[in-house]
Amino acid sequence: MRRALLYFSVFAGAAVMLFPFLWTVITSITPEGSLADGPTLLVDDPTLDAYRTLLDSVPMWRIMLNSFGIAIAATVLQLVTGAMAAYAFARLAFPGKNAVFGLYLATLMVPLQVLVVPLFIEMKTFGLQDTYFSLLAPGIASAFGVFLLRQAVAGVPTELDEAATLDGAGHLRIFTLIVLPLIRPTLATVAVFAFMASWNSFLWPLVVIRSPEFMTLPLGLSTLHGQFTTQWDVVMAGSVLSIVPIAVVYLLAQRHIIAGIAHTGIK
Repeated sequence: MRRALLYFSVFAGAAVMLFPFLWTVITSITPEGSLADGPTLLVDDPTLDAYRTLLDSVPMWRIMLNSFGIAIAATVLQLVTGAMAAYAFARLAFPGKNAVFGLYLATLMVPLQVLVVPLFIEMKTFGLQDTYFSLLAPGIASAFGVFLLRQAVAGVPTELDEAATLDGAGHLRIFTLIVLPLIRPTLATVAVFAFMASWNSFLWPLVVIRSPEFMTLPLGLSTLHGQFTTQWDVVMAGSVLSIVPIAVVYLLAQRHIIAGIAHTGIK
């Protein structure tokens, strides 16, 4: 009975979490779908007209390509900078290392809303406003990613480093050939978090981007509420297009995410 209650609780929680996504998909294929009709799971005459309207009305392919490019670039850069910083904090000895690491982690307590104005002034001063680089700049490094990777590097036995040093390997070879292969689950975890953060970013693109050709997906979807005030099926179609890539990335890396979080000591 106890196991049956446990399974029922898990199933009920999963149903509650998945229902909004299911309703989004159903509304997007409902003719003239409206939120005023309330949630429904049955569609008499499903159609893809909302997706056709969406693709014909806004440059959705260009917007999605922008989001993919910025998200992939931010993910790669965060992995490179985060892994290198994590190795330095975990393996190298230099004065003030703990203090610098503490200050680095302290930036996690500063919300993006506080940094928007200084970042905008900086981009405007250097003439980088309304460019791809302005979208990418805040995502080049991540303190959270450095923290996760530093914990993973610290969990790698130092005896491996010592053995490699006796064989004549330097820090670069130890980092690339020994440390990185052993922290792949954590790298996958950081990659998924970085991709999701960049893909879902809305406030910073809203502030720094003015040209439609530089819009990312969250910013492009926000324009649908003004252009399609009552066509909620079109809005939901755009939401589905924004959810699918994130879901695919998470499902592909789910095993590594669980292993990476467990390995770094975060329960």
